Amino acid sequence: MTMITALAFELPEALEATEPPEARGAQRDAVRLMVADAGTGQITHAAFTELPDFLAPGDLVVVNVSATLPAAVPATRADGTAVRVHVSTRAPKLDDRWRVVELRSPDGSTPARARTGETLTLPAHRGEPLLELVAPYASGSRLMLARLNGACTIEQLLAHHGEPIRYGYVPRAWPLQDYQNVYARTPGSAEMPSAGRPFTHRLLSELSTRGIPVAPITLHTGVSSPERHEPPFPEEFQVPAATARLVNMTRANGGRVIAVGTTVVRALETAAAAHSDGAVRADSGWTSLVIDPSRAIRVVDGLITGWHEPQASHLQMLAALCGEPMLERCYHAALDHGYLWHEFGDSHLILAPR
Repeated sequence: MTMITALAFELPEALEATEPPEARGAQRDAVRLMVADAGTGQITHAAFTELPDFLAPGDLVVVNVSATLPAAVPATRADGTAVRVHVSTRAPKLDDRWRVVELRSPDGSTPARARTGETLTLPAHRGEPLLELVAPYASGSRLMLARLNGACTIEQLLAHHGEPIRYGYVPRAWPLQDYQNVYARTPGSAEMPSAGRPFTHRLLSELSTRGIPVAPITLHTGVSSPERHEPPFPEEFQVPAATARLVNMTRANGGRVIAVGTTVVRALETAAAAHSDGAVRADSGWTSLVIDPSRAIRVVDGLITGWHEPQASHLQMLAALCGEPMLERCYHAALDHGYLWHEFGDSHLILAPR
């Protein structure tokens, strides 16, 4: 995948959101919102509470209802060294004792080298479970395919000893509820599908009142180390029949489909990919779809997303939606106006040309 060289910027430390906005005395939906209309070229600076003003009756907002797991657990290597294991999604075609994992330093701030064949001791729960690192995952060096050996399940282990995954820019631990979207209902994501974090129940109600329905999909996210800029790995998803019908009806009636997060784009575009007419149909399974400017986006007309790190693969999807020049303007404007990055940061609404 070719990176967008024009966006190889340096992210100032001052623009890294280190805590939830609630810790600063603000509401979730009080974060800033940049609205980029790729059709007119206009960039507008607003607050997330103003989102309904930039949508119209007949538009459809699609959200990812996957809930975040407490997917970081402490572990000990055979030599007594402490590490932290970030537990990612299930591995395709393998049973529930297999997981994709990443090893980090005990505080989660830096990667730790993993060795094929080594065994890690996990916190005691119904015995002392062991995690065997079997092989590198997807031909990479960061993620490992691992097997849990012991009496407990992965879910039990995470429930008793897990914490939300966090990286070095978040210096202290926050409770799991701070990593959950208000509409989340199906546990499965290693990291929060954070584009939806600014939504509140009040804002969802206002969208409904204005004739802008909200529909669900599910896509369980894996781990995305900030030190690496890899294309997304296969992820498990489900597009319900009711959501597929709403998407098709919205498009037929001239409304816009607004995806909340790149995960929603990936799920909807996967569900439409098998059909020459571009219609979305109920679908589920694993998606390996990678979206970049070489592939037209067929279903989604707008995207609510956060601010992505320099050279992150997600930027390719954004460029496919609005074009590289517009995306470059947005990121320069975000840097100039002090927008905050990462899961507790500010938001970006991109509207594609019509």
